[in-house]
Order: sequence, then C-alpha cells, then structure tokens
Amino acid sequence: MRNFTFTSESVTEGHPDKMADQVSDSVLDALLTIDPNSRVACETLLTTGLCVVSGEITTDAYVDIPAIARAAIKRIGYDDAAYGFDGNTCGVVVALDAQSPDIAQGVDISEEQRSGKSGEDIINGQGAGDQGMMFGYACNDTPDLMPLPIWLAHRLAERLTEVRKSGLIPYLRPDGKTQVTFEYVDGRPVKLSTVLISTQHRDGVSRETEIRPDLIEQVIMPIIPAAFADDNPAIYINPTGKFVLGGPHADTGLTGRKIIVDTYGG
Repeated sequence: MRNFTFTSESVTEGHPDKMADQVSDSVLDALLTIDPNSRVACETLLTTGLCVVSGEITTDAYVDIPAIARAAIKRIGYDDAAYGFDGNTCGVVVALDAQSPDIAQGVDISEEQRSGKSGEDIINGQGAGDQGMMFGYACNDTPDLMPLPIWLAHRLAERLTEVRKSGLIPYLRPDGKTQVTFEYVDGRPVKLSTVLISTQHRDGVSRETEIRPDLIEQVIMPIIPAAFADDNPAIYINPTGKFVLGGPHADTGLTGRKIIVDTYGG
C-alpha cells in the first residue's frame, strides 16, 4: 500500500467556518494580551446577518467582544452588504459564561497529582480540561515539513486571497476553497493529478472566459512547484457553475469545523 492518491483541502479566510475561527482567535488573543493566564473556550457561529460569540471563559481581563468580532469580519473583507455579509451592520450576540468548576479543577491539578503519581515529571503535572487527539507528523515533502497536498492547498488559498485583496483579480469575493490530489509511489508524491478551486465572485462574471483563465494564470501556475509544473493536472474551477452567494449568507460558519485543514490535511 505504498502507492496511493492523497487529497487535501484548504479554505480562504472568507470561508464561513474559517471566519468563525478567526473571530474566536481574535477574542483569545485580546484576552491573553491583558491576562496571560486566561482560559478561553470561545465558539463562534456566523449566519445571515448574525454573529454569535459563545463559550466559557476564565479571566481577569475585559475586552469589547462585539468590537473585536466586527473588526475581524471587516479585516477579512466582509465590509459591504453587497457581499452578503457586512461586519459594520451585522448583529453580534455575546453569550459567554464562566468555565465549569468541574472542568477547571482538571486544569488546576492534574489527575496524576491528585492520585500522587505525578513524581517529578513536569508533563504529569500539567492538567487538562478535556481529551484530545492528533493526526499527522512532520515530513520532508516540503521545506515547511508539511505533506505536499496540504502545503499546496494552503498556498493556493493564500494566493487566492492575495490576488483578491491586491485588486489583481478585482471581481473575487472573500469566500473560497482549494483542493489538490497527488499520486504517491513508494510513499513519495510523484504527480499532481487534480487541482480544484471554488471562489466567490461578483455577479455577471463569466466562469469560462474570465474566472477560469484568470485563476489558472494568476493563482495556479505561479504556485505549482517546478517539479510538478508539467504534470498537466485536471483543473476544476467553480464546478457548480456559479459562486455569487458566499460567506455566512450562503453557509453557516462554526468554530472548529476545519480542524483537518488546520493540521496535516488528511
């Protein structure tokens, strides 16, 4: 089973789930700046015209959460109702509570400490309020030590945002996704077989005569590594045919729903 295909996806900053992640991260950053000992479980939901910031927080800090949420949304690019979502005018609901004392005690004192089995191991002294699991590991596919499929998917998503914000492709909107598939032989990537990009765009723009050639020239070709430049992959651009409605107006966004994108892409 050393020969296989492997597919990974990434999303742009304007994807609704990633927007929710960024709002939650912005709240976390603001609290840690004031109180480094803050414990923050911040969950954000985004839907048509509404941002809900909820969760459990233990902190001595105070921050203006509605202002933080609006700033994050506008920074992404949703600052005009014509895009389907506007950080200036959307509703922001804050529903935060204190952390459960039952959870807090697991962070304050580890299970090993409570049972007298921690010894001198620093790790055993580290408490946790929840369980967790990880996927993936560093590899030498890329200089960043990331697997090539997720690395390329991220680079394409970053480039998609770059050409939008710079005005190079002015009709693009913030929401977008990328996906790539590589063929592996003996556990090594040998061929780029598929590239798929879905991107929100202004109404009235032709997929075949504008979006597809622009994305191939300005997004895909500058990013594909030289070793795979001649692979002639299958390229799919907005395969549904149209992507005018995007962001939270078209698809509800939730914190933590892109954890595979945020790790090793498998």
